[in-house]
Amino acid sequence: MSDPTQPVASPVLALRGVERTYVTEAGPLNVLRGVDLDVYPGEVVGLIGPSGSGKSSLLHAAGLLEKPNAGIIALDGRDCSKLSERQRTKVRLSTVGFVYQFHHLLPEFSALDNVAMPAMIAGKGRGEARAAAQVTLDQLGLSGRVEHQPGQLSGGEQQRVAIARALANHPKLLLADEPTGNLDPANSSAVFQALYEQARQRGVAALIATHNMELARYMDRVFALKDGHLEAQSL
Repeated sequence: MSDPTQPVASPVLALRGVERTYVTEAGPLNVLRGVDLDVYPGEVVGLIGPSGSGKSSLLHAAGLLEKPNAGIIALDGRDCSKLSERQRTKVRLSTVGFVYQFHHLLPEFSALDNVAMPAMIAGKGRGEARAAAQVTLDQLGLSGRVEHQPGQLSGGEQQRVAIARALANHPKLLLADEPTGNLDPANSSAVFQALYEQARQRGVAALIATHNMELARYMDRVFALKDGHLEAQSL
């Protein structure tokens, strides 16, 4: 039972009435029809649904990569709905980390430099960025692989490097789009566990889209996206 004397944390991500419609040759395609969602610090929330149900659209809207047609998107208490593109980019770089199904690591750089790069882009010196990257890679069990290039790493290792990169700027919100979808079951479990533990330890709010129902069972809450609406699931 929660302690009523303790303050209730504010959501890192708050969505209200979010709508997203795409124009297609067959006519308007409504993938989000008034989505409401709160994700709190240290909470791992799952998002399930078939391909084409709008999971990626919801993540892109939440991460300020796409503008919804309607609704409010608040990050860390700030309404970002009407920000300019430059302002959205600034908020995204400082507040949000992304992990995708395919790692998108830069092949010519080492794991260490791949992880250090976002911090350097944000203005940190190379030495400071690399030192912080080393710590995160150590936490993810990659201390012996930091100088390896992506092509020298296994699929699971590449994805853990991608998680470390997403955490480089200490985001408050972590968005993951099928982060284990390209891995075998054993690697899927290991990568998800690494992501889950990092979110917990850092107090990061995480929203993870997945089709892996076994992994979804370990999340704090799970929602299915059906006909443009979120439905809470009991797994």
